[in-house]
Amino acid sequence: MIILGVILLLLGWLLGISILTTIGIIVLIIGLIFLVLGSVGRPVGGRRHWF
Repeated sequence: MIILGVILLLLGWLLGISILTTIGIIVLIIGLIFLVLGSVGRPVGGRRHWF
């Protein structure tokens, strides 16, 4: 999700499409939250790791 967020963020910024930038930021933040929760050992949605 982090990689997808970065790709959407860059595409939105380069193409000037603000909705892609917004979606990219949201997906990036959600990916970072999942990364932090998974790294501290807390299962997220019943899964310990997100691949």
